[in-house]
Amino acid sequence: QVQLVETGGGLVQAGGSLRLSCAPSGRTFSTNAMAWFRQAPGREREFVASISRDGGNTAYADSVKDRFTISRDNAKNTAALQMNSLKPEDTAVYYCAASYYTLPKVLKDFNYWGQGTQVTVSS
Repeated sequence: QVQLVETGGGLVQAGGSLRLSCAPSGRTFSTNAMAWFRQAPGREREFVASISRDGGNTAYADSVKDRFTISRDNAKNTAALQMNSLKPEDTAVYYCAASYYTLPKVLKDFNYWGQGTQVTVSS
């Protein structure tokens, strides 16, 4: 059963923007931190951005700082990743994750994952 569902991926030209969304599937459940990860072919899954339950604390990988913005809407129980100034090196499958931990530190701290959505950035 899919626990989180990502939408919004697609093909975009370098310099363009995409907005990814993440929503739970199945019965409602509450978590604390949410995050986005990505994985390109031949590479390990890497951290992109995270956000606390109240949205007050965010963190970003150095490679996406000042270009990507993570947000969440607790009323709708969704999270989003606004990606601007996209580069070809941003091409990857993007995964949404959620954790019961307030401050998750490693991959195993995330309890729920989506199936991923493909983001392809052309030159």
